[in-house]
Amino acid sequence: MTNIAVIIGSIREGRVTDNLAKWVAEEVGTQAEVELLDLRDYPLPLFAEAGSPRYTPDRQPTPEVKKWLDKMAEFDGYVIATPEYNRSMPGVLKNAFDTLGNQVVDKPVAIVAHGTTGGAQAVASLRVSLPGNGIVTLPDALFFSDNVGASIDKEGVLKAELQEGSYSPQANLSRLIEKLVKYAEALKSVRG
Repeated sequence: MTNIAVIIGSIREGRVTDNLAKWVAEEVGTQAEVELLDLRDYPLPLFAEAGSPRYTPDRQPTPEVKKWLDKMAEFDGYVIATPEYNRSMPGVLKNAFDTLGNQVVDKPVAIVAHGTTGGAQAVASLRVSLPGNGIVTLPDALFFSDNVGASIDKEGVLKAELQEGSYSPQANLSRLIEKLVKYAEALKSVRG
């Protein structure tokens, strides 16, 4: 079965991104194996290595970095649940992907963002940055412009009125995850 990680892209105190990520993980779990990854559990140093991790075969990562690399290598695809900070992605999220080597090459990622504009600029920033990792970004994304804290509870349950309708957040998420799983299956043959 396809194995998907849902990454919580914020470590801020009082964040609501984990509510969003739990909601996403619940949907992923209906279509694939899922694991929720919290960047708080992977306290990475700021990336400052001399060479690109993708092109440094003799790289000797620290134990903290190796833990992250090994975990990311386990998955067939990813969903990034992220807020928008200062018209971009959170720095901790960028750093986590800068640290990666070939663990995510030719694997798909879906982006679910939130913020006043639905996290649109975080999505745009990720779409510019992630191909440098060799990762394949889905052409669709989910832009959550409603107040996440008021719309999704701490257990990841979306308010009932946002679950109804063919263009509701729930319906859009379901279609996005269905497409992610299809990409993950198709890209397995590319990775050999």
